[in-house]
Amino acid sequence: MNPRKKVDLKLIIVGALGVGKTSLLHQYVHKTFYEEYQTTLGASILSKVILLDDTTLKLQIWDTGGQERFRSMVSTFYKGSDGCILAFDVTDLESFEALAVWRDDVLAKIIPVEQSYPMVVLGNKIDLEDRKVPQEIAQGWCDEKEMPYFEVSAKNDINVVQAFEVLARQALSRYRGTLENLLGDSIKLTPCQAKSRCC
Repeated sequence: MNPRKKVDLKLIIVGALGVGKTSLLHQYVHKTFYEEYQTTLGASILSKVILLDDTTLKLQIWDTGGQERFRSMVSTFYKGSDGCILAFDVTDLESFEALAVWRDDVLAKIIPVEQSYPMVVLGNKIDLEDRKVPQEIAQGWCDEKEMPYFEVSAKNDINVVQAFEVLARQALSRYRGTLENLLGDSIKLTPCQAKSRCC
């Protein structure tokens, strides 16, 4: 692909309230970390342009609210997305246990379902002491679901860029596969035989 040609990809980040989705996103896009964030209501969008595998990608990343009462509204933002980050807080066991529900919710809204939809799991806040989710447990769950797992810290910028780039690479690969399928399935026109006209 030509690096001058831009590919737009829509990525979403989902997970329970307070796991650090907004912090992760701001660390990735702006290289900043704030101690205090207001709760995201609905969704907010940040963009980042990166060069990956000789292709310029414009990532439109949707930061979704984690509150239960907004879930039905938030799930409308999943449509048309090219990949998803599932985030949990390693110091909060409930946020890890909720991952299956978030994953199922996203997959239920993705069309077409049969294509492999890229997902990456981030265990955030590894900089904190009171860890409740062992790395082996989280890694085992992700291995079972065939999803990459990253231990990250939005505060200390550990593995954040790597995680987003793995997802972007998978989303680009899926995008290219979809494009090839569309081009392969396009209607093939054959010249029709000219009928002889009599006078």
